[in-house]
Amino acid sequence: MKHTPTIRAELDRYLQQEGLSLTQFGHIADMNRGAVSAIVTGNKPLSVNQLDRITEAMGLPEGHFYDLFIENYIIDHPPNMRRIEPFLYRCAELDKLGVIRRVVGAIMDNLLYSPKLFEIAEELLSQERHAAALLLYEGVAEAEKYQHSERLAVCQYRIFTIQVGDDQSRNLKAATLFEPFVERLDEIEQLDALKDLANVYRSLRKWDKVEEVARIMRVKAEIQYTLKHEQKSRERNESTKKLTRPLFVYISYSDLLCASVYEAQGDYQQALQYTYAYANLDWVKETDENTQHWVKLFQHWVQANVIVNKLLSGDIKVLQDYVEYIDAAEDTTQEDRVIQLLNIMIAANRYKINVNDIIKRFETDIASLSQHSSSDMYTQQVVPDYFAWCGYELAYYYLNQGIYSDGFKHLMYSLVSYHTLNNETYFINCMGLFLHFKDYAAPETKADFLNLIEKVWMNNVKKNGSPDRRG
Repeated sequence: MKHTPTIRAELDRYLQQEGLSLTQFGHIADMNRGAVSAIVTGNKPLSVNQLDRITEAMGLPEGHFYDLFIENYIIDHPPNMRRIEPFLYRCAELDKLGVIRRVVGAIMDNLLYSPKLFEIAEELLSQERHAAALLLYEGVAEAEKYQHSERLAVCQYRIFTIQVGDDQSRNLKAATLFEPFVERLDEIEQLDALKDLANVYRSLRKWDKVEEVARIMRVKAEIQYTLKHEQKSRERNESTKKLTRPLFVYISYSDLLCASVYEAQGDYQQALQYTYAYANLDWVKETDENTQHWVKLFQHWVQANVIVNKLLSGDIKVLQDYVEYIDAAEDTTQEDRVIQLLNIMIAANRYKINVNDIIKRFETDIASLSQHSSSDMYTQQVVPDYFAWCGYELAYYYLNQGIYSDGFKHLMYSLVSYHTLNNETYFINCMGLFLHFKDYAAPETKADFLNLIEKVWMNNVKKNGSPDRRG
């Protein structure tokens, strides 16, 4: 039978090795003699704060004894959340994810601990310690998978939002796994969940799913909006405060999403109908500052999107209107500018328009294509896809114009971006464009291209293994 070492024995051995008395060590560790004595004799359980002091006094790295702490005080012991809670927070601070995983595995046989672990996970999420929070959400979700509880649904929602990242294939899996849990969420929280799902599907260009989720969101939002103004109860008004947007936004945003679906499918007439639908906000009853902010945003989007739909449908005359709109727009974000440029480049490539003079207006935005910040699911998912797409359209334009240096520069940016996004379809499109113009590429550009392809190949071999040729 293997003997498990103890922190107490390690401390006792250290005291003897260094020839230190309990009092002397207590001074070093900033602990009184009685506390040190109780720990050495085993008469008193150890707190994580005391453990950290002992570890530092022994000259060992932070968290050195954390695995032993689990062995000595958590495994095969009735879980004591007053000891476990601060231990989990400290593990999160030190990024000791393996230790957190062991704690969760040791205590989650008992569902009684789910509420507290969920509470800790929510706090860690608010501290932006996402990796640590994810482990707790996963532990609670696994323990409650047969409970059909709202807490299980919230855990799945948190897991979804944490897991969504650069890898679009992983994002599709995360969205697919989460979607069945939306209906179990609180009726109000469902709206943000549907909004986030729609934006992920939008970044993946899964237009049938975008439309499906958008329509569900609209129905639910309309119900909640009607109830809010019929009942005018304080409780309902308080519940809507949990939303990240004013309640009316979820209704109008559904129309905006449907417009983007039909625009992507080339049905610009239908896209315009949905655009005009979210242009009409006379029915919105609220007048507070936040509501007015969102009303102005929708008005801004309507003005732009009406022109864009006409432009993409082949009405070239509105290009100058679009440029004037862009020049006159105030408080335009970097994301807005890149999307505006993308619309222009799609039209330029589709209808063979020379837009060299217009591109000069976007030089600063083009130079910062690779820099964008993420504040929500839209800027985290949809915007990076637009940036990569814009790089491709610029490359296509320049290469067909014979401006090869700029063309290959933007094409390499787009290739790297689509590799990061793990979007195989558009990565292959970029490869095809490169190969079509390869004779005009400089030797160093060809070398960069081949190095990237080799890197992608090696990553795939490492991830999926080499094909078995024995058959």
